[in-house]
Amino acid sequence: MLWNTLKQLFAKAEEEKKVEAVFKTEWCDFLIQNVPLYSRLPEDLRKKLHVQIARFVESTRFEGCNELELTEEMVITVAAQACMLVLHREGEPYPKLKNVYLYPSAFVSPLPVTDHMGIVTEGGRALLGESWDNGTVIMAWDAVAHGARNIYDARNVTFHEFSHQLDHEDGPTDGAPPQPSAEAYKSWAWIFRVNYADFTAKLNRGQKDILDEYAATNPAEFFAVATETFFEKPRQMAKK
Repeated sequence: MLWNTLKQLFAKAEEEKKVEAVFKTEWCDFLIQNVPLYSRLPEDLRKKLHVQIARFVESTRFEGCNELELTEEMVITVAAQACMLVLHREGEPYPKLKNVYLYPSAFVSPLPVTDHMGIVTEGGRALLGESWDNGTVIMAWDAVAHGARNIYDARNVTFHEFSHQLDHEDGPTDGAPPQPSAEAYKSWAWIFRVNYADFTAKLNRGQKDILDEYAATNPAEFFAVATETFFEKPRQMAKK
């Protein structure tokens, strides 16, 4: 008797997991107003994006910081941009993501400073976004909103930080998001290495490139900046 009851409870729990998250039609107003790239998507991809947004909202905890009053509009604006990076992914858009914290504007992140004597003191730096490998993304809402509305400058803090989340998924943050096979990793590594070397060599010669100079910081930032550029300067990027 007890075993049958337990089986029914487990079956019910499994069925509840399969219930698809619901996209609210009123969210389209936020997308049209705040995320111009949404209106440029073909209808089939918009529908895919709706599904991913609903999954994202259901599986991610949002919190406003420094007295920022979190609104549904903010949540959907973040979710839409984050989900554009994973339109064709099945299941949760970001399986390891747990929290998104939004500040009103730039926030200070702790940064230990070591002097010439080897003494470490607590410092800090102002940031617009930060991504942690424990499933946390922190962003400034004003930067999120501006980056979403300006689709031509290749500066989008949401694309940038969520590309880092993809990068975190397979371990080290090294500019290589998860690949389907060892062969795919080899192909990615070869193409990535050639282009990263070419980019840094151009900067050393004083030449400009379609990517922002911040991409030369390390491979992880190269991938993040390239992601921003892919979505906001695709024609120029293809030409380069």
